[in-house]
Amino acid sequence: MFELIPYSKFRDTPSVRFFDITISQSNARDLVFHDGPAVSPHNSPDGYWQFYLHPHQEDNLLALTGGRTFYLVNFAWRQAFHIVRLEANGAILRIPPGTFHRSVSDPEGSLVLNQAVRTAQATIEREFRVYNSANIPRLLQVTSKSAVPPVLHGLNRSQQYAA
Repeated sequence: MFELIPYSKFRDTPSVRFFDITISQSNARDLVFHDGPAVSPHNSPDGYWQFYLHPHQEDNLLALTGGRTFYLVNFAWRQAFHIVRLEANGAILRIPPGTFHRSVSDPEGSLVLNQAVRTAQATIEREFRVYNSANIPRLLQVTSKSAVPPVLHGLNRSQQYAA
């Protein structure tokens, strides 16, 4: 399942703190900037949620500025749908391969560092394909407002469907 990974402070000087945020197996880094209340991937033209799913990449996400809410679906988990809130300078969110995911930034936007772990089979085309929930009945059903409520991490019920 996904994990929230803490990291450690290793030094303090006047007005400066140093943190070790190393993901040991990371072999790729992405810096993802959302300008304002961006949704990624965006909704389809007819309003359906869209998701990424990386078959050969593990994401390890750290919010550097702002906040971002992640919507995660993995049918191998005991409960398939989770919503995870990342705040700047909080934990690192590890998303395993094979997990549908999308994110929504706060109104002021956000900046997130991804220390990805990619296998040799990973390609940009394959890893960043967009999946429309309208075309995947099980995904649409589990994310619908009439489904079993998602498990929330770091937010309350009123914040769950901001996308």
